[in-house]
Amino acid sequence: MICRQHLLSKAALPLVLFGALLSFQHVAAAKTDRLIIQDGDSALTNEQARQEKEQWDETRRLRAKVNQRVEKNFDKGDRAIDTRDACEQSLNVNAYWEPNTLRCLDRRSGRPVTP
Repeated sequence: MICRQHLLSKAALPLVLFGALLSFQHVAAAKTDRLIIQDGDSALTNEQARQEKEQWDETRRLRAKVNQRVEKNFDKGDRAIDTRDACEQSLNVNAYWEPNTLRCLDRRSGRPVTP
């Protein structure tokens, strides 16, 4: 019986040590929820700044596109007014202004006419 207890204690000792090692491992875990900022900069603020700059650049590019489109439409309307005036004052009696297409057309052929 003593031999049996001696054998059990020898077998149980590694298990006890292994269990103690596992319990210490949880206590020794480091906290990683802290953000360390050095010189007022960090990777997080650098990434946020990069994203904000990218967003600003995209917004600026889209605003420029919209402004170009508005300017193009304005120029188109402005040219149409000048062309209409020239068509109405033209010496060509067959020339007439087509408001739907914003062109000066020939009454006989329907082709565009240069006023």
